[in-house]
Amino acid sequence: MILPSLTAPGVVLRPLSADDAEALFIAHGDPEVHLYWSSPAHGDAGETRRYIQDTLAMDGAHVWAITEDGGEALGRVALFVLRAGVGELGIIMRREASGRGLASRALKLVEDYAFGELKLHRLTADIDPDNSASLSLFLRAGFQREGLLRQNWKTHIGLRDSVVLAKLRNA
Repeated sequence: MILPSLTAPGVVLRPLSADDAEALFIAHGDPEVHLYWSSPAHGDAGETRRYIQDTLAMDGAHVWAITEDGGEALGRVALFVLRAGVGELGIIMRREASGRGLASRALKLVEDYAFGELKLHRLTADIDPDNSASLSLFLRAGFQREGLLRQNWKTHIGLRDSVVLAKLRNA
């Protein structure tokens, strides 16, 4: 599968590659940005490279670098097709790129691709209840809270709950 680039004013999503490791290590290596991930912040860009390679090798993974112009990755957005018609979204942004609307525009582009090109009928997100920035991003994008999964993740900061959010194509 060849992943297309997706564009909107001020944002270009291009297929992620292992060559984006140095740029994304800025996010994955930041303990505050990486706090709500299942693993601690990465120790070096090599760890980020391995993480990217593992992610790209997953069945059903569609992963883009979030850029302003097709250049340096300021973040990444991933769509994982879990089963027929259902996808899960995940996003990470470098701290200095947050608050500029890039994540919102990236999420909208991937949503349009998922509901249009891939013909998915449901998109979900699994977010730590203390991750107010991600919760706000997805709620602003029209996702609805569907539930709370208690002690759903064992992470570097302990057992964590998950807020499950979803958006339906025809809702």
